[in-house]
Amino acid sequence: MTTAIWQGTVVAESEDTVVVEGNHYFPVDSVRAEFLRPSDTTTVCGWKGTANYYTLEVAGQSNPDAAWYYADPKPEAEHVRGRVAFWRGVEITE
Repeated sequence: MTTAIWQGTVVAESEDTVVVEGNHYFPVDSVRAEFLRPSDTTTVCGWKGTANYYTLEVAGQSNPDAAWYYADPKPEAEHVRGRVAFWRGVEITE
């Protein structure tokens, strides 16, 4: 089981992650939506497409743009559609 933990709280947990460039992409239904807040931030990856972000909010603490996803990935990155990855201090354990 792979977990994403921030502020001592499990924010995602799944046995079905996809690892791309060292990042675990969790199925969206394995992410605890109550901790996600939409962000206006976007970035562009040359081969994956445009990434959208979420801010994590746990126990009154905020971690801006700590989660990202590709709503409409390029064909080469179709395997990350419907998945969310984490960074900025979110601990990933396998």
